[in-house]
Amino acid sequence: MKIDEIRGMTPDQLGEALLNLKKEQFNLRFQAATGQVEKTHRVNEVRKDIARIKTVLRAKQTAA
Repeated sequence: MKIDEIRGMTPDQLGEALLNLKKEQFNLRFQAATGQVEKTHRVNEVRKDIARIKTVLRAKQTAA
């Protein structure tokens, strides 16, 4: 996800996207533990997307 896309979302959409990314992160960690992960770079991408969303959510909360 690009930061511009994330900034354009509402807090509800950000919460939903965060939940989906956390589920994906769990699944990827489980696959990595069992040696079944195919896209190893996706683990880092998901982690960084979660951080971006949390940063934007925090900025929106302090601005309000």
